[in-house]
Amino acid sequence: MYSFVRPFLFCLDAERAHDLGLRGIEAAHRAGLSPLLAPRPAPLPTRVFGLDFPNPVGLAAGLDKNGAHVDALATLGFGFVEIGTTTPRPQPGNPKPRMWRLPGHAAVINRLGFNNDGVEALVRNVEKATFSGVLGINIGKNRDTPNERAADDYRYCLERVYPRASYVVVNISSPNTQGLRDLQQEEALRRLLGTLGEARERLAARHGARKPLLLKLAPDLSEAELDGLAAQLCAAGVDGLILTNTTVDRSAVTGAPHAEEAGGLSGKPLFAKATAVLRGMAERLGGAIPLIGVGGILAGADAAAKAAAGASLVQFYTGLIYRGPALIGECVEALRSRRQAAA
Repeated sequence: MYSFVRPFLFCLDAERAHDLGLRGIEAAHRAGLSPLLAPRPAPLPTRVFGLDFPNPVGLAAGLDKNGAHVDALATLGFGFVEIGTTTPRPQPGNPKPRMWRLPGHAAVINRLGFNNDGVEALVRNVEKATFSGVLGINIGKNRDTPNERAADDYRYCLERVYPRASYVVVNISSPNTQGLRDLQQEEALRRLLGTLGEARERLAARHGARKPLLLKLAPDLSEAELDGLAAQLCAAGVDGLILTNTTVDRSAVTGAPHAEEAGGLSGKPLFAKATAVLRGMAERLGGAIPLIGVGGILAGADAAAKAAAGASLVQFYTGLIYRGPALIGECVEALRSRRQAAA
C-alpha cells in the first residue's frame, strides 16, 4: 500500500508529510487496518540489556517525539519502539523550513532542534497507551540550558520517564542543538554519566527495577575521541550504545539540491560512516556493552550488515520514509537468515 501513498507524500513539504504520515498510521490503527500497511513479521526473539524483544528491529527516535502514537507504531511489526527526543520544557525547535528530502540519495536532512511538547506531555501520552512491549524513551536538554547545567535537564527527564520506559537513551549527539555534541567530550561526559548513574540507582531502588541506560553517539567523532569514550563507558555503567545519530558530513551528497542545508543527514549516505563507527566501537569494547546499529538501513541486507559489524539490535527511521512498513519484515527476515546461517 505504501508504494501508492508515497508519491503523494513526496509532493508535500517533508515535515508536513511526516505529520500526515503519522496521522495516517494512527488512523489505520484506529480503523483496524494496520495489517494492510505491512504484514507482521514472524517472531525472532532476542534478549539484550536483560530485555526480551519479539524481534531485533526497532523504530529509531525522532518520528514520534511526543509518544502520541505508540500503539499505532507498534502494530506495524517493530520489535521495539523508541520515542522522543523529549526535553524538560516544551520547545518549538528551529525555524521552518527545517526538513528536506534528497530522493536521489534516499536521504533526509533535518534541523528540527528537539521540537516537542515537553516531558510531562510525553509521559501523559505514554500513560494512555496500551502497548506492553519494549519502549525506549530518548531524552535531551532544552536548547537554552547551558551545558554546565545540562545534567539537571537529563536527570529531570530520567526521573519523569523512568517508571514508563523499558530503557532510557541519553541523546548528546544531535547536531541541531547548539553545543550539544560538546557533551560527548570525555570530561563533560564523565560528569553527566556520573550524575545520571547516581540518579538511576536511586530510581531503581524506588521502583524495584533497574532500567537500562543507553547513550546515543554521533558518527562524526574522531578515532581518538572514540578511543577515549570506549575507555570510560564500561566504568560509567552504561548498558548500551546506539550508533549512530545523523551526520554533518556532506561529502556523500555534494551537489545535490538542499545538500548544503544545515542539519543532520540521515539515510543511505550515512550507512557506511555509521557502520564504520559501529564496527570500531564493537572492536574497542569487545562485547562488554551491547550495541544498537542505526543509520542508513534501506534494505534487509543493510540490517544484516549492521549485525555483522557488531549490532545486537537495529533501528531505522529514514528507511520508513523511503521504503514504508514493509522494510520491517524484510529486515527481520534478513537477520533471521543470518542467525540461521551462523547456527
